[in-house]
Amino acid sequence: MIHDLTNCLLGEGPMWHPERADLYWFDIYARRLYRHGQQWQFPFLVTAAGWVDRDTLLIASDHALHRFDILTGAHEPVAALDADNPLTRSNDGRADPQGGFWIGTMGKGAPGVTGAIWRYCKGEVRRLYAPIAIPNAICFAPDGTTAYFADTHTQIIQRVRLDSDGWPLGTPEVHIDLRGTDHWPDGAVVAADGTLWNAQWGSARVAVYDASGQEIAAHGFAASQTTCPAFGGPDLRTLFCTSAAAGLEQSHLAEYPQSGCTFAIATDTTGQAEHRVIL
Repeated sequence: MIHDLTNCLLGEGPMWHPERADLYWFDIYARRLYRHGQQWQFPFLVTAAGWVDRDTLLIASDHALHRFDILTGAHEPVAALDADNPLTRSNDGRADPQGGFWIGTMGKGAPGVTGAIWRYCKGEVRRLYAPIAIPNAICFAPDGTTAYFADTHTQIIQRVRLDSDGWPLGTPEVHIDLRGTDHWPDGAVVAADGTLWNAQWGSARVAVYDASGQEIAAHGFAASQTTCPAFGGPDLRTLFCTSAAAGLEQSHLAEYPQSGCTFAIATDTTGQAEHRVIL
């Protein structure tokens, strides 16, 4: 099922706003934020968001985190994000249960291990992990004790324990190992039952993993470059998924004409409500 027919070059960062009951997502290359039937244009690359209150989002760009007013479209920087490095941009991000916001950065152009994963918490931006080539799959266990993340090109999703304030404890460990497969981990979200749902670039699917990291299900989509899932809808049982059309040959687009669209499917699983970011 199609949620929105907009063909994004690089659809990313879907987020269901729990107070507005609306899905927001981005086309990174077009520098746009979308809501069904509405869009906002930015003068810089934008990639991911968390919600602050009913009318405010925290949006990650290629150089900063911004406070964004949904009603007026006004935005202002809140904190710099790798601003001294013009070669990087933000990528995948998500709010954690403690009110922080994790965000990855990566190279804008040719692939290279130039990025990192950062955490914004109550005014402070701290680099957590580097170097990272393509940061993705940032998501959190329902009890707030574990964070997950991936460097896509390694084909490994890692997990790390969190302290009571949401900061990492110890060394990350392998949680899901996709090496030797054709699946490349992109964005991910954790449901209320602790299962991890991972969009896999090039595989036209969102795969589901249990708490031990074993695959237990997979949901197919009519776009090969699935990028990021999000739970939403009135009961948080609708799985949304963004996708990308960038880089596809015409023959591939003929096979997957809905590439770049944002999808929605009904599931029997309840997601977590997206956590509020505390500025």
